[in-house]
Amino acid sequence: MLEIVRVYLLFILIKGVAVQKREEFLPLSLPSIGEEEIEAVTEVLKSRWITTGSKTMEFEKQFADFVGVKYAVALTSGTAGMHLLLHSLGLSPTDEILTPALTFASTINQIVLNGAKPIFVDVEYDTMLMDIEDLKRKATKNTKAVIPVHFAGQAADLDAIEEVVGEKILIIEDCAHSIGTYYKGKHTGSKNTGIFSFHPIKNITTAEGGMITTNDENLAKRIRSLRFHGIKRDAYSRYMRKTSPRYDIEEPGFKYNMPDLLAAIGIQQLKRLNDFNEKRKRLAKIYYENLRGIDEIDLPGMAKYDTNHSFHLFVVKVRSINSEDFIEKLHAYNVGAGLHFPTAHDLSYIVRMYGKTSLKNTDKLKDKIVSLPLFPDMREEDVLYVCGAIKEILS
Repeated sequence: MLEIVRVYLLFILIKGVAVQKREEFLPLSLPSIGEEEIEAVTEVLKSRWITTGSKTMEFEKQFADFVGVKYAVALTSGTAGMHLLLHSLGLSPTDEILTPALTFASTINQIVLNGAKPIFVDVEYDTMLMDIEDLKRKATKNTKAVIPVHFAGQAADLDAIEEVVGEKILIIEDCAHSIGTYYKGKHTGSKNTGIFSFHPIKNITTAEGGMITTNDENLAKRIRSLRFHGIKRDAYSRYMRKTSPRYDIEEPGFKYNMPDLLAAIGIQQLKRLNDFNEKRKRLAKIYYENLRGIDEIDLPGMAKYDTNHSFHLFVVKVRSINSEDFIEKLHAYNVGAGLHFPTAHDLSYIVRMYGKTSLKNTDKLKDKIVSLPLFPDMREEDVLYVCGAIKEILS
């Protein structure tokens, strides 16, 4: 039956027959949750220890081994990781943090809230990864850190970035999109400090959550302390082991510790990551095969250096229709879509504080980019349907 549907949809795409609109809404993304995750959560609930404990420590260990680093610190979100890392730098108003404007606003918010100034670096039109030539123009003696974004599941050129900024300027890898992405044979977030996100849209999820990866023992210790009020021992260490519940605080911290309830999901999701990413790649291949050659659409470009693509997102550029109008037209076909991202240099408070910034490629992209549905439980015929809807819309 599946093959019959596939052949029919291919006939529609080739012959231009009107697409029969689906009744069920196809979302941009859905997490893949199996019985293993449900059983793992149930086990934690039955244990009665649901906050940070043994499951969180197990997840941290497995994630560190997977990425190829000495330390991984689990948090409530990727944003929490960005907050703690920037907080640990002790930033001042003269410090500049370089990052693309084509990124989620949380990064920019944390730069500003931690007292530094965001400096926006342009991206390449094709790959939407950091433009190295623009980075060269923007790096100054005031540059404190650079935050390259591994956009949509493809790694930024880390060697080229390091060559520009040198060893004295910190590189913080934004790995929110790049779980399962490798750069020159090494996982993203292993060459430098990395920040991962486990939001439900990501390649694996813990419902909400994040992780910092590092080889710096002192940084890992400090982040562990900062994530739990500045207390060096969490509740599990103080109450579930034969130690004194008394504590001291040398540095005030925050409340960003990941609970076991979420870590249990992450342990099971990590086991399935390779299968998830292989499915994403197969679906992306179908998009490429069926959208290639459409004049009004530019497909995601591939980097020319050694990196793989984990296809967290499949972002096209629609040249003939404004992205918001295009998304609205897809909705009429019961197809969800996303905008990754509303450009950060255009945010009202950024313009108010720092004025307008001109970024050649980012400005060209911002009204064209559309993220199409892509998730492991999506069927091949769903991709073909989206392609058919797109061809009909653009015709």
